[in-house]
Amino acid sequence: MTDFLAHAPETRAVRRSHARAAETYDAHAVLQREVAARLLARLDLMQLTPEVILDLGAGTGDSARALEARYPKATIILLDAVRQMLAKARSRRRRWFSRSRYLCADAAATGLKDQSIDLIHSNLALHWCTDPDAVLAECRRILKPRGLLIFSTVGPSTLQELRAAWASLDDSPHVHLFMDMHDIGDALIRAGFASPVMERDNLCVTYRDLAGLFADLRATGAVNSHPGRHKGLRGSGQQRALAAAYETHRRNGLLPATYEIVMGHAWIPEQGTRPQDGSTVATFPFHKLGMRKA
Repeated sequence: MTDFLAHAPETRAVRRSHARAAETYDAHAVLQREVAARLLARLDLMQLTPEVILDLGAGTGDSARALEARYPKATIILLDAVRQMLAKARSRRRRWFSRSRYLCADAAATGLKDQSIDLIHSNLALHWCTDPDAVLAECRRILKPRGLLIFSTVGPSTLQELRAAWASLDDSPHVHLFMDMHDIGDALIRAGFASPVMERDNLCVTYRDLAGLFADLRATGAVNSHPGRHKGLRGSGQQRALAAAYETHRRNGLLPATYEIVMGHAWIPEQGTRPQDGSTVATFPFHKLGMRKA
């Protein structure tokens, strides 16, 4: 976690890139939808009937609509720090009665009441937060006893091919450092969650050329927001050199982009339960719980 905090994404840059991506996100979010489907499938294993659900980092609202279909009697709060994303989600809501509510706020300072939420769902948002510990502490505060946090994020192997290609050219930060699964499990324990379960697996997206990868990254807001990033435009020579370096990863005529997907869930203990230590974190690969693979 220390390495991540030292290189945490710049909040303004993250919000700016996601604001620009609000109109293009849905057309390019193939990976995000696949991870969302896997995350929602995990709820089949949970016995809960939530009255109030928080979709943390709701984006354009795909997951919130799926949660509404799964729990039709629940109130769904869509929270995102980017107003443009929430506006897109609101524009796609059902025309008939909906229990959805929209909240533009920081994930670490939601403004929601203590112990007011039964279920927090968060798909691929935690790695964009500057201080994950603060976000998890906020989740702990607003969840009811026996409430559930379920989330996905990305791990350190994400975009390893792009990281290696850039590293062959210079020492500047071009790809974020992402949290290790075990560090996230430890953070859940520090925040006071009980019975954390963590899983990881690699998903690979393939492209005909490097331009296709960059198009997806820009269109979904997943651009370099490292505070030490070079903020100027890349010259054509550097672009050609990067493309040549990435070519060494081409397999079967396609360029791979690896994403290490980390999924986890943890519960709020009932009042009076003693805190757990890190030895209680369970970790599994996806296939051990019968999750389908791409």
